[in-house]
Amino acid sequence: MLVTGSSGSVGAALVAGLPAHGWALRLLDRVAPSVDAGHEVVVGDCFEPAVLDRALPGCTAVVHLAAVAGEAPVEQIAQSHVVGTARVLDAAVRHGVRRFVFASSNHAVGFTPRQPSVGVDVPPRPDSFYGVGKVAGEALCSLYTDRHGLQTLALRIGTFRDRPVTRRHLATWLSPGDLARLVDAGLRAPDLTHAVVYGISANTRAWWDLEPGRRLGYHPQDDAEAYAAEILAGTPEPDPADPDEAFLGGTFTALREVR
Repeated sequence: MLVTGSSGSVGAALVAGLPAHGWALRLLDRVAPSVDAGHEVVVGDCFEPAVLDRALPGCTAVVHLAAVAGEAPVEQIAQSHVVGTARVLDAAVRHGVRRFVFASSNHAVGFTPRQPSVGVDVPPRPDSFYGVGKVAGEALCSLYTDRHGLQTLALRIGTFRDRPVTRRHLATWLSPGDLARLVDAGLRAPDLTHAVVYGISANTRAWWDLEPGRRLGYHPQDDAEAYAAEILAGTPEPDPADPDEAFLGGTFTALREVR
């Protein structure tokens, strides 16, 4: 299995966590990993077809993480999230890959007002150019499923970090262990065609519906509530108008355009 963007924070966590689920990994990034964990490594730009043609032979699945990792000018987002993702999808089809897991984001629906439980069927409401890029990536996955029969899964990742530290994180946290469980479930789901799921842990205060992920076999084990007493004791009661409280995308909804 190929992991693009393997040296980023999400990539490094998957490199550490997926082998325990039985996966042999090939890593692709512009920088070599800092620690030799015994995996196959390809160093290069994953948006270059020649690099992909070196990295993909023999792989049955791709976990595509490589992209601009935050808000940026629209030209950079389009090149990374749209053109780049299409190139990786093209290469996957070219090399007979059957399954493609795409790192989307909660920012694809960031301007959706906070609700008790938001499903994956809400309309896209991106909160930034970054969010627009993730919406486009999800659409590309759908296209390649319909056009080429590729099995695709888009993960709308919440707040990925070792532990939650803010009130918002009590709803949006995704732990490293649950990240690996989520990707493993997506890689193994027997009836996958194209699906979108939310990537969070089993948080008591979750804003997003985890049922679509559970139907694919994702059974998260961590809950941000374990940190709630500490977090709530150290922060004041929030203003309901604060973007972190009012919108799914949090402070991204307060961003101004980056040109």
